[in-house]
Amino acid sequence: MRHFNFNLTLVRIVKMTFKKEHIVDFKEIFNRSKENIRAFDGCSFLELYQDKTNKAIFFTYSYWDDETFLERYRNSDFFKSVWAKTKVLFSSKPEAWSVDKIETLPAGRQA
Repeated sequence: MRHFNFNLTLVRIVKMTFKKEHIVDFKEIFNRSKENIRAFDGCSFLELYQDKTNKAIFFTYSYWDDETFLERYRNSDFFKSVWAKTKVLFSSKPEAWSVDKIETLPAGRQA
C-alpha cells in the first residue's frame, strides 16, 4: 500500500524567456535578489534552472507555506522593484503555475 504525505506545500514555477543579449543581466539581477527572495516570510525553498538547449529560458522553482505568503511577496515593494527590472528583459510573456506538492521521495529510496 502506498502512503501519501498530505502536508501540502505550494510550489510556484515561473518560466521566463529572455532576449539573448539580456541573459547575463537577468543572472545578475537574480544573484542580487535571491537571498532576499528566499528570506521572504513564507518562502522555504528557491531554485533557478536554465534550459539545456535554449539558454534564454529559465525557470524559478519556489516553495511557499501557502497562497497568502506568495501573494504578500508578489504585492511587496521588493518584488515590484525586482520584477520591473526583470520584465523589460523578456523576449516573450512569462508563464507561471502554482501547484501543490503532493509527495517527495527521499534520495536513495528503493522500489
